[in-house]
Amino acid sequence: MAERGFSFAGFMIRWTLALFLVFSTYNPSGYSWYHWLTGAEQKLDPLIALAGVLLLIGWVIYVRATARSLGFVGTLLALALFGTIVWALLHYQLIALSNTSLLTYIVLVILSAVMATGISWSHIRRRMTGQLDVDDLDQD
Repeated sequence: MAERGFSFAGFMIRWTLALFLVFSTYNPSGYSWYHWLTGAEQKLDPLIALAGVLLLIGWVIYVRATARSLGFVGTLLALALFGTIVWALLHYQLIALSNTSLLTYIVLVILSAVMATGISWSHIRRRMTGQLDVDDLDQD
């Protein structure tokens, strides 16, 4: 049975897993599944396919949980929040628009933060409001 409590550590574990998923799929360093696939001589390598299927499973879990808990509007609001933070960083010249590698890393971290928030949102909402989210109903 799942633990009923939710903590900052629980959120950080979800975010770490989201970071692993996002950065394993693609990152500017050149060490990702995308780079492995594009650099492979034989594109139908079973290990590349296995890694791709595992990544796809992770993406489906995170994206579906985010879509169900935050919804379309909530996801847009989360992206708007993080997008505004990036805009402020650019506006106050804390980062340069010409530094595409840094911007890519920031976007990947934001994407993982939105997904971690989405997968944690039911717990966060219950903590803030005392309301439970119920998706499955028993129908007799």
